[in-house]
Amino acid sequence: MPQFNLPDPGEGLVEADIVTWKVKVGDEVKVNDIVVEIETAKSLVELPIPWAGTVAEILVEEGATVEVGDPIIVIDTGDEAPADGADTGAAVEPGTLAAPGEAAPAEPAREANLVGYGPTASATARRPRKRGGATAAPAAEPVQTPAPAPAAPAAPVAPAEAAAPAVAAAPAVAEAGGKALAKPPVRKYAKDKGVDLSAITPTREDGVITRADVDAHLSGGAPAAAAPVAAEPATVAGDSAAAASATAYVAPVFDRSGERETRTPVKGVRKMTAQAMVGSAFTAPHVTEFITVDVSATMELVERLKNDREFRGARVNPMLLLAKALCLAVKRNPGMIAVWDEATQEIVQKNYVNLGIAAATPRGLMVPNIKDADLMDLRQLADAMSNLVETARAGRTQPAEMSGGSITITNVGVFGVDTGTPIINPGESAIVAFGAVRRQPWVVTAPDGTEEIVPRWITQLAVSFDHRVIDGELGSKFLADLAAIMEDPAKALVWG
Repeated sequence: MPQFNLPDPGEGLVEADIVTWKVKVGDEVKVNDIVVEIETAKSLVELPIPWAGTVAEILVEEGATVEVGDPIIVIDTGDEAPADGADTGAAVEPGTLAAPGEAAPAEPAREANLVGYGPTASATARRPRKRGGATAAPAAEPVQTPAPAPAAPAAPVAPAEAAAPAVAAAPAVAEAGGKALAKPPVRKYAKDKGVDLSAITPTREDGVITRADVDAHLSGGAPAAAAPVAAEPATVAGDSAAAASATAYVAPVFDRSGERETRTPVKGVRKMTAQAMVGSAFTAPHVTEFITVDVSATMELVERLKNDREFRGARVNPMLLLAKALCLAVKRNPGMIAVWDEATQEIVQKNYVNLGIAAATPRGLMVPNIKDADLMDLRQLADAMSNLVETARAGRTQPAEMSGGSITITNVGVFGVDTGTPIINPGESAIVAFGAVRRQPWVVTAPDGTEEIVPRWITQLAVSFDHRVIDGELGSKFLADLAAIMEDPAKALVWG
């Protein structure tokens, strides 16, 4: 029986965590059926199986970390099979994995590359190896979802609890005396909240408890009817003016009734983020500058655009206008997207704007970027930002979407924060922080020269930059140009 090995996800990644098995021992699978969801240091990925048959053995438990090339599942195909993991060794090109809910190609005759295709014609057969310490239950018993290790990341939410057709459903109910059915992140969330999952009635037909069920239990109300669960918002979501109330971020519970300390191994996105931030902070000499801006005209434009038929269905907020203003400010100050190449001792000038948006997702900080954002009009940019946010919320951002960035925006205002000193995203030379937009008293000069104090919409912008590449003059001019457009959006017509 062939063993399916963990494939190479590309981008130099050498390991992944098993998040959720979509099948159990004894299940029938077809070519390209999704059998497991894994988490790499950059994204969540669903893996299809390249053979049809019966699940004979699951070799790795949920929550375990597996190296690329290690076997994770055994499929009984009923015939002689190719060598162990014959089809799973090649690296995958970024973006080639099947999207959530999307059927993978079904032509088994195609040449095998990573996953989703049948065995190659040249594959040879051999007897399966005997393995000890199997982690799966016997075929006669369904596999119970294990309790999560403390390392489980905080509550990522599936993009829609109405699962894609290709995903096999979990058992309808837990066996008598067994554990309640829930994904490891939901178990971690319930544990942090001090909730006993066995006391919760699931709303899903397959009996799996969701985060929404836990929240409903905490609120004391009846669980809502089964429906897609809303993911926690990324930092880019919502208007900064209503930031504090718009976010649904939930911090871990401070619980004195349990252990005095808990330890969470650093893995996945959080591990990669930590390494990248340390590398950036101790490699590039950071300088941060700040400016306070009257953005009343920008807020008025936002309201007009919301009622414009050209923007019907688009998400229009101050962040959108800042993104457009940044593209224009970069054109006037192209040195802001030049980068220092330590290996070649060269300064590389980028002539494109791949605009990164720092997103605080349940899996940690992610910085996907919008390719060639400087070539987009405002409506195209609005659609691109909406797609980026939805993908990040669902945890489906692919490695290719986080590489090749030029400059990044981090919207700390969505949390009600006024400003900050952001760390530059590796591979770039500058990052802009967008603070909360608030009503504040402001000195306004009338046409006749008189001054008065009036309430205005005020925000703070900050830019951190690599002082090896960007000097104080360039950084200051860029920040001043960015503030000028946000103060008077009409300048975009002149500078654009």
